[in-house]
Amino acid sequence: MIDRDCLPNAFEFVVLSGLRVRQLIQGCVPRVPGEHKLIVTAQHEVLSGKVAKLEPQEQAAGDPVTTTD
Repeated sequence: MIDRDCLPNAFEFVVLSGLRVRQLIQGCVPRVPGEHKLIVTAQHEVLSGKVAKLEPQEQAAGDPVTTTD
């Protein structure tokens, strides 16, 4: 059973786990040992801090938005 009490946000845990399991399905190497199903492996990776959320770099106020047309 996964202990989610150490997480500040259960929604973020679910989203990160879902994104990580997609990576594992595509062939990425698991970062934690074990012979669990991929979703459980992804959850363990998130809980152990082996997978982190990358924030997009914030744009400074007043900077023009660049688009590729």
